[in-house]
Amino acid sequence: MTPRFAGLILALLALAAPAAQAAPVDTGHLKAELIAQTQAIAPGQTIQVALRQEIDKGWHTYWRNPGDSGEATKIAWTLPPGWRAGDFVWQPPEPQPAGPLVNYGYSGEVLLPMTLTAPTNAPVGQTVTLKAAAAFLVCEEICIPEDALLELTLPVQAQPAQPSGRWAAPIARALEAAPQRADLVATFENSDQGLRLAVTGAPLTDADLAGSYFFPFDGAVIDHAAPQTIERGAQGLTLGLTPSYAFQGPEPPQVMAGVLKAGDAYYEIEAQAGPLSPEASGLGPPAARSGGLSAAGLGLPLALAFAVLGGLILNLMPCVFPILAMKAASLAGHAHEAQGARRQGLAFLAGVLVTFLALAGVLIAAQAAGAAVGWGFQLQSPPVVAALCLLMLAVALNLSGVFEMGTSLQGVGSDLATRGGLAGAFFTGVLAVVVAAPCTAPFMAPALGWALTQPAAAALLVFAALGLGFAAPFVVVAFAPGLLARLPRPGPWMDHLRKVLAFPMYGAAAWLLWVLTLQAGPMGLARLLAAAIVLALAAWLYGLSQGRSRALALRGGAAVLGTLALLAALIPAYQSAAVAGPEGSGAVAELPYEPYSAQRLAELRAQGTPVFVNFTAAWCVTCQVNEQVALAREGVAEALAATGAVYLKGDWTRKDEVIAAELARHGRAGVPLYLVYDRAGAEPVILPQILTEGVVVRALEAAAS
Repeated sequence: MTPRFAGLILALLALAAPAAQAAPVDTGHLKAELIAQTQAIAPGQTIQVALRQEIDKGWHTYWRNPGDSGEATKIAWTLPPGWRAGDFVWQPPEPQPAGPLVNYGYSGEVLLPMTLTAPTNAPVGQTVTLKAAAAFLVCEEICIPEDALLELTLPVQAQPAQPSGRWAAPIARALEAAPQRADLVATFENSDQGLRLAVTGAPLTDADLAGSYFFPFDGAVIDHAAPQTIERGAQGLTLGLTPSYAFQGPEPPQVMAGVLKAGDAYYEIEAQAGPLSPEASGLGPPAARSGGLSAAGLGLPLALAFAVLGGLILNLMPCVFPILAMKAASLAGHAHEAQGARRQGLAFLAGVLVTFLALAGVLIAAQAAGAAVGWGFQLQSPPVVAALCLLMLAVALNLSGVFEMGTSLQGVGSDLATRGGLAGAFFTGVLAVVVAAPCTAPFMAPALGWALTQPAAAALLVFAALGLGFAAPFVVVAFAPGLLARLPRPGPWMDHLRKVLAFPMYGAAAWLLWVLTLQAGPMGLARLLAAAIVLALAAWLYGLSQGRSRALALRGGAAVLGTLALLAALIPAYQSAAVAGPEGSGAVAELPYEPYSAQRLAELRAQGTPVFVNFTAAWCVTCQVNEQVALAREGVAEALAATGAVYLKGDWTRKDEVIAAELARHGRAGVPLYLVYDRAGAEPVILPQILTEGVVVRALEAAAS
């Protein structure tokens, strides 16, 4: 056999040999291996390979943005000269809630494809062994960094290899499932209403967008644990997000990239800062939707009709009932005075129309200035909500007979109840519209959506039609003698009805108080309750002064107290509601600590000082949950101070052989580990991995006793 023939035989054997794949590496809580979509590779060819993870049940690894804690999977190749490997093609992640945190990662089996390119001078007939070091953070209740040294051997053949073998189809499916770039337009805007991300495009037009979710590439742009609201539009959607600390600096982000989950599809998007696309929300053209109705091509006549219908139905909304019930009782008092009833109806209509047009003017102007506001925007302001709450309380106290403001039931000010109650009727119309703002009735959304894309004149006409529909029932009754004649004549029953109607007004005040707690938190609630007490005292003093010949001092005191209550409601001192601790836990506190070292621990133990040691890591989910729920609490801070204990924190975010040895000494392979040393120098007490504030406090007290 000639040497040339022998060389040819060896080359053919190499071509026939499949890719030599090393056995999976068991890192402890997962098995990892390198797999290829082909069984060989040609010079200059690019093929797909993948890092395969088979993760133990109950454990998980992390996506490129791990979320609130964790660490992404990494790979470092060792390749022969000229060979190139690409980055991971990340698979869609799964949200992984962990207490107050949310992380992004994978469980079960996951393939992370990569491209592998051979140099053009790769020697045909030989095999190449490719090596890579993979690093994983694997978590359950504890988090453990695990590593694997992986190999993949491929024959080099003359002709480009085709996908074949066991892993060809799984890698193809992983590439197909990966988020794709599509013809989507994405913008985002951060304002007082929060961070809003709008995405539009043909792929979203008829898609089922329930459960849509945004996974950002940058872990600093949003609060991962905060819920994401969905507003469906004709050509896309708008997600309501909670901005994170990246938006608090002097240079907020101008680009926000990530993965959008829309139904069963995943899209890679890159949103630019700027005005939101109206087609992404329920109020935008060309086909904003509400209850299946479309604003596309409405035109002015149909928009006006929808507005009138929406205004009529708005009367049935629960937020409007207390006001209209009060007005209906007032109308009953004029039931047998046709002229007075008609004047009442027209005054109420005027109040409704003026208020609807005023709100429309403010809304149109704000949108023209670039503000992201919509129907009901005034009730997004805590001072406005607080003032309305006090106003409802004042009306209820008037109806309960604490003080009198004229003879009409809807009077709410000394000048508003005069002249036969016409000013009171006008003001009741104003109040009804303001309180109706949180409600949106059927037909309203398409009408308003169309109006807010038109010139100001057309928009104002639509809002006026909405007001006409809203006021129509009351006006029709006022001008219908037959209906009025059916009402009983005024008598003692009117006073009883008046007092009964006070309770819906108390209910409206309570509802607004609840709204304020969501906007301004416990301190806002305390301020408004104090203002309500002052207002009630002012109303009582004013009522006490009525019918007395010398009541100037009482009325002056009432005026001063009423002014103080109103100022307490209007001064813009409300802050955003703080995130409450779980189950009413104590206040958040910063715990002073020292970095852990074996030397410092030995010194403290020699001095007879109680010591609390926390072995933690930034990527440890359980550690971060315990930090928020149990450690950073006022009760723990007080216990540390009272016992004289020293808090040592061992940070294992980066590998530290000293901490690793200490973990192993206590039978642990990962963090968290919590140790409490007492004064007597005994062996430490190991606390549970899931902490509570009480567990830590009791352990510190026992160590000091």
